[in-house]
Amino acid sequence: MKYFIAIIKPFKLDDVRKALTQIGVEGLTASEVRGFGRQRGQTEIYRGTEYSVSFVPKIKIELAVPDELEEKVLETLNKSANTGQIGDGKIFVFDIKSATRIRTGETGNDALS
Repeated sequence: MKYFIAIIKPFKLDDVRKALTQIGVEGLTASEVRGFGRQRGQTEIYRGTEYSVSFVPKIKIELAVPDELEEKVLETLNKSANTGQIGDGKIFVFDIKSATRIRTGETGNDALS
């Protein structure tokens, strides 16, 4: 099993969710987060005054999938979240040692669906 964490631009969330659903991903968790990378924040103008925003709003998507979906999910995340602009985000992939569905006690891949 693989665990994905993707940090993306907020307006790409619906595109990513739809694309992942089409390849068979049955669930994900999305959180509003803030951070900075190479862009080091951004400058905005509010009521005629320019000010610096140190942390840029992003969406963090987390999902767990069976090993056989790893490449497909990685490719789908990459394509659907890409704008070609700085700040598109990152994708991290981890191995999962185990997973258990609390309600039924199912484990492994059965706990993911």
